[in-house]
Amino acid sequence: MNIVNIHEAKTHLSRLIEAAVRGEPFIIARAGTPLVKVTALEAPPSSRRLGFMATEADIPADFDSIGAADIEAQFNGPASAE
Repeated sequence: MNIVNIHEAKTHLSRLIEAAVRGEPFIIARAGTPLVKVTALEAPPSSRRLGFMATEADIPADFDSIGAADIEAQFNGPASAE
């Protein structure tokens, strides 16, 4: 395990944290006396469940074209009867 002094830890903190995230913990020491051990935290379980309501709604086959005439009329004005 890598042991670094406080000054080195402050100077290279980003690099040391990235190493800890990759599974390489390190110890910060003062005058050769170990003070703290830095390790990565376990990732919390994801609270987002994709697709959990997939069977709860019916989407019509023509969903993409619903209201197309109304939308077109709002942009282009009402269709003229020629």
